[in-house]
Amino acid sequence: MSRADEIFIQNCKDIIKNGVWDTNLQVRPRWEDGAPAHTVKKFGIVNRYNLQEEFPILTIRRTAFKSCVDELLWIWQKKSNNIHDLNSHIWDSWADESGSIGKAYGYQLQKKAIYKEGEFDQVDRVLFDLKHNPASRRIMTNIYNFEDLHEMNLYPCAYSMTFNVSGDTLNGILNQRSNDMLTANNWNVVQYAVLLIMFAQVSGLKAGELVHVIADAHLYDRHLPIVEEVIKNAPKKAPVLKVDPAIKNFYDFTVDSFTLEDYEYSKLETKIPVAI
Repeated sequence: MSRADEIFIQNCKDIIKNGVWDTNLQVRPRWEDGAPAHTVKKFGIVNRYNLQEEFPILTIRRTAFKSCVDELLWIWQKKSNNIHDLNSHIWDSWADESGSIGKAYGYQLQKKAIYKEGEFDQVDRVLFDLKHNPASRRIMTNIYNFEDLHEMNLYPCAYSMTFNVSGDTLNGILNQRSNDMLTANNWNVVQYAVLLIMFAQVSGLKAGELVHVIADAHLYDRHLPIVEEVIKNAPKKAPVLKVDPAIKNFYDFTVDSFTLEDYEYSKLETKIPVAI
């Protein structure tokens, strides 16, 4: 059984059985027909994925690996906040007429600051420290910038990464304020597992453990029947992720630098509605 499947099934069963509903509250998200999108949630879920054991992608349903990586590169490599730089339509609902999602995600990562070693944006500062100061306990990023929140079309969900080098191994903690478990949970896990692997490779390190901390892990009301269907599927063996070993520069990675070998998954015929 894929460890990612096991964790996802445990999370969903826990939320369904022990979660708290917000049906008595006013909520921001709406369904396409205008109805409020209510959720059942658990607070403070912490999941751990050992990337040396397996790549954490679901097999009980398909996770669109290439699209995950494309969005990751859009944010962390292109440092873009415009959907015209993205090869999918997942951000269309939050973009304005010019394609901008406001001062969010990639916009925050590309903002520069002056250090004694020179000028860096958040991504380049991480890359610098991993190579030149791996013992640092300050290697982290944060895109939840309060002064710019009012100009973001969607507040960041996954907002902070903390990197920590132990010997020759790079570990990371992903902090997430909110996680739509059905549509986005494994999507985010896959993305930040890839990010950790990328940073490790170009820094001469091994990728170790990804710890995912979720403040509000929720299932939407209209997703529950789909979740019940998905978690009944029989998990399969996790696929193997192959990364082009020749790449030593973070900015040289492309979507085609990654290959999933033997990815088998259960098909989901039901279309998943997305709350906006």
